[in-house]
Amino acid sequence: MTKYTRSADAIAQLDPEQFRVTQQNGTERPGTGRYLHNHEPGIYVDLVSGEPLFASSDKFESGCGWPSFTRPIEPAHVTELRDTTHGMVRTEVRSRHGDSHLGHVFPDGPRDRGGLRYCINSASLRFVHLDEMEAEGYGDYIDQVDDPRTDA
Repeated sequence: MTKYTRSADAIAQLDPEQFRVTQQNGTERPGTGRYLHNHEPGIYVDLVSGEPLFASSDKFESGCGWPSFTRPIEPAHVTELRDTTHGMVRTEVRSRHGDSHLGHVFPDGPRDRGGLRYCINSASLRFVHLDEMEAEGYGDYIDQVDDPRTDA
């Protein structure tokens, strides 16, 4: 059994916007997400299950209005599904254990970093700062986070 699980208690703690996005496949308005301009070192975890999803090292400014990442920190924690809503064909991204709607992935990311853009709703994420990762049980992922405070 995984330590990352979906629980009724976690879902009950969601605010209305978080619930709409994660549980009802919603999308926050572009440019409004709390993590869009976050440049601190750390990881982004699923708001419902806590499973690690993305590292700040893989975050980039795409100009799309949502936080964008080049890859998941732990691919096994991300599920990709065909999404044909709104008259488009897209690839939805969900957390595997939390089953939270995260956003979508597109093939227009930085070519030198794999070419993908994971366009993710801030409302589906919780940020864990590098300084808190060990204490919160995410120490195994510290090596995947660049600390700009120590870069030469």
